[in-house]
Amino acid sequence: MSYDESLKSISLNADASLAVYTGVPGIPGAPAVNYGKQYRFVKVTGLHQVGLATAATDDAVGVMQNKPQVTGQAATVAIFGVSNVMASAPIVAGALVTSDGEGRAVTTTTAADVMGVALGAASGANVLVPVLLKTL
Repeated sequence: MSYDESLKSISLNADASLAVYTGVPGIPGAPAVNYGKQYRFVKVTGLHQVGLATAATDDAVGVMQNKPQVTGQAATVAIFGVSNVMASAPIVAGALVTSDGEGRAVTTTTAADVMGVALGAASGANVLVPVLLKTL
């Protein structure tokens, strides 16, 4: 499913919580998990810097779109529109979502914690779900 709109994003520096060497898929010695922290909620952690959102109460600024390999590398953060987000548990379409302890989407009923609305469903953990991001 595609959405008829542009995803708005900004570039900031990745902190150590986002900088994960993922290597090249298929190359001997490459890490088994090649998605790094892509498609997870992020928060501001310093001057022009973002890190992984680790709680529902974090003020997430968006969703990581790329895979920074080292600290200080550019982190592309979706701030407006519809972005895929890694789920931490089953999610139904229309559910309000927030961040779990690893920046993944989880459902919430607390209005102050809402980071977006699921437009699709996730059958379980580590499944991508399209989320309409909440504007600050």
